[in-house]
Amino acid sequence: MAKITIQHDELAALVTQAFTKAGISEADAAMVADSLVDANLVGHDSHGVVRVRGYLKQIRLGNTNAESQLETLNETGSLLVCDAKASLGQVAMRQVIDKLLPKVREQGVGSATVINCGHVGRLGEWTERIASRGFSCLMSVTDNGVLKCVAPPGGKRPTISTNPLSIGIPTATGPMAVDISTSAVANGKVLVARAAGEDCPPGWLIDAEGNPTTDPNVRYTEPRGSLLPMGGEQGYKGFGLGVFLDFLVAGLSGGFCPPAPDDATGYNNVLLVAWDPESHSGSTHM
Repeated sequence: MAKITIQHDELAALVTQAFTKAGISEADAAMVADSLVDANLVGHDSHGVVRVRGYLKQIRLGNTNAESQLETLNETGSLLVCDAKASLGQVAMRQVIDKLLPKVREQGVGSATVINCGHVGRLGEWTERIASRGFSCLMSVTDNGVLKCVAPPGGKRPTISTNPLSIGIPTATGPMAVDISTSAVANGKVLVARAAGEDCPPGWLIDAEGNPTTDPNVRYTEPRGSLLPMGGEQGYKGFGLGVFLDFLVAGLSGGFCPPAPDDATGYNNVLLVAWDPESHSGSTHM
């Protein structure tokens, strides 16, 4: 596939234009565009502009609301329970974080859950954002039990999603964050390889018969292949972590774990917990 070079600000402007034509406000369109382009700039093409076509398709089909519909279902001094009502994930996450962090500053700790949220993008964006404001945090996202793509060790069929986990920590020299899927690789990296007409590295995929493969197309043709869990020969660790994140995130947010009901939708469930170091042991040693 031919490759072109484009300045990041020009790319963001093109993506913003595409989103505004789909009915998204100028401010929200620019924010989501910047989020996607930033993912490309930090080396995560899996969460970059490769997602634009999918976002636009979901808006066109009526599965994603172009206008934010975030609703607060329950709120206390340290707790926020929200329904994004199929809003764009990046827009919803910024709203949730802006509502949660004052609670964390006041209480020392706070948590938020979100159901029916559009694709939130790169988790590290949000944990870095929180850490840059002086808070430690943990975030995980699941797919409501619908978008199964990871097979158990020794299995053939996908039974859970990639269920990523991110942790952010503030330091004297700036925020630090780790952002990992509980699968061998994020599903979007297979999408990128397929779009580029390239094979995936060994250890990412199995076909529908459980055989190792490097062909990204096994994830997009029936019967579908699967991603392998994180951990290689110790893949039970990544798979076990993914299963329990399903339990934790869906259980607290009110979403579903696999196997989900037939009428369940593949929106993101989100769990976010943040701590103020100043309310614990202080931050001078961090």
